[in-house]
Amino acid sequence: MTAPSQITALPCWSGTPSAVLLEGGLSNESWLVTDATGQHVARFGRDFPFHHVDRAREVATARAAHAAGFGPAVEYAAPGVSVVQFIPSRTWAADDVRAAPDRIGMLLRRFHDGMARHIHGTPYIFWPFHVIRDYARTIAAGGSPFAPELPRFLTLSDRLEAAQIALPIIFGHHDLLPANILEDGTRLWLIDYEYAGFGTAMFDLAGVSSNAGMTPDETATLLHSYLGHTPDAGFQRAFAAMQCASLLREAMWAMVSDIHLAAHGSDYRDYARENLSRLDAALDQFIQTHGTL
Repeated sequence: MTAPSQITALPCWSGTPSAVLLEGGLSNESWLVTDATGQHVARFGRDFPFHHVDRAREVATARAAHAAGFGPAVEYAAPGVSVVQFIPSRTWAADDVRAAPDRIGMLLRRFHDGMARHIHGTPYIFWPFHVIRDYARTIAAGGSPFAPELPRFLTLSDRLEAAQIALPIIFGHHDLLPANILEDGTRLWLIDYEYAGFGTAMFDLAGVSSNAGMTPDETATLLHSYLGHTPDAGFQRAFAAMQCASLLREAMWAMVSDIHLAAHGSDYRDYARENLSRLDAALDQFIQTHGTL
């Protein structure tokens, strides 16, 4: 397929490139590009202040992730676009994550232990409860059909935040959808560092579990693999609360995206409702296991 002008205009190619649009992005446009040197992935996306996304910070984090051994090499970057090494690999689905919770636990442990030393410049902090509060302001100002639900969302968020426990600060990925995990037949890779920053391990652990729909047994394996032991009751309660928070944040991400974005093929309102439905189920499970918040 002939590459569109936005790709051919980039100065990083050897020879005349061809390109195929990659499906699946909820907020960015990615192309598989082939030139005389091989294959690459070109990713187009502007800054999203409403999502706290800064592309220069994302590229810097992607470079750090490559230096730490977790992500593909960044081959070119300019405002609004980055080109990274193409990794011949298979994109994971939820079933893949659920089938390997021990492997995911070990991957996250290495990531959390190894990334911080490769990060340069002003640190970025990701705290999901701040994100939820900030999203609520955007949703209220944007005339969203979900705006009447905001008082309930904010009250729930406060209770979920109060259930958290003190943990060490690490550098996390914070967007562990199954599609952001690649397997090349030998090892796992992580991609898409829009929300990466300093925080605690809890959001990554809870997010990867809830995004993949892990069972309690699969989640127990994940946590044991990550921690090296079975977590105590306080950790498990905080983890279950963070699972709920990750689903609430994902739902509100979709509500904000519905106001500001229009990615081809994306129905942000349906995605918000899907995550709210999963949140209701997670809250029911929390109450059955840990009592009321």
